[in-house]
Amino acid sequence: MPIHDQSYRRYGGSKVAPGYAWSVIAYAGIRGMIRRRVFLGLLFASWIPFIVYAVRIYFAANYPQLSPIAMTPESFRGFLGVQGVFLFFITVWAGAGLIANDRRANALQIYLSKPLMRAEYIAGKFAVLAAFLLVMTWVPGILLLILQILFSGSFTFARQNLYLFPAITVASFLQVIVASFAMLALSSLSKSSRYVGILYTGAMFFSEAIFGVLRLILGGTGASWISFPANLAQVVDVIFRLRPRYETPWIVSLLALVGLVVVSISVLERRVRGVEVVT
Repeated sequence: MPIHDQSYRRYGGSKVAPGYAWSVIAYAGIRGMIRRRVFLGLLFASWIPFIVYAVRIYFAANYPQLSPIAMTPESFRGFLGVQGVFLFFITVWAGAGLIANDRRANALQIYLSKPLMRAEYIAGKFAVLAAFLLVMTWVPGILLLILQILFSGSFTFARQNLYLFPAITVASFLQVIVASFAMLALSSLSKSSRYVGILYTGAMFFSEAIFGVLRLILGGTGASWISFPANLAQVVDVIFRLRPRYETPWIVSLLALVGLVVVSISVLERRVRGVEVVT
């Protein structure tokens, strides 16, 4: 039997520059989610409000008697508010198992034993969830603005409301960043995606319930900073140059959201490790 030479040979493959490993995780995660038909159905359903608003723009632009339904800057804010419902469900569906499933399968040890930095792993998981959330918030929001220009046949609306493009962008990315980091932090705390989904749902509704109780007791909305959904709504109102809906200063709401992101990053830093430390 011939014995082949197994001496050293140069690596013949291509080399990827450091810092791009997160894209492999993101690509694999996005492909895995797209293969789920139920999730695709939910993603398509999140575009129903876009179709409704697009039809509204068309009729308002082509039928003068329907001018009362014409789009205003408040309408774009309202669209993002409607998308908040789908943002919640997609965050739970696509994000609950991103890290929890890897912890259950002990895959973190495999991931981080490769030339893969912890930050790249987190960035890859973040990109999976953020990609889907931006597809149903920022993308349709910008498309509605473009449709408004096309159907009206002029740039008058765009010139009068130049701030709408950055407002839609900043508001969408703020919602996505807060939701994604909060979900990833919770996902790193458990090996059960179901438990993570319940935990995220409980955190959102519990904070909103406490705010509701304090609102009745205090007779005002000064305690809205306790509710994470209320903080998002407050800051997004300011981004769209609208009057804030709560009495809490918007800067306090912004600081609460920043604090949530910082705490989430701290939790991820502690929980995403190649070796499970038992104390």
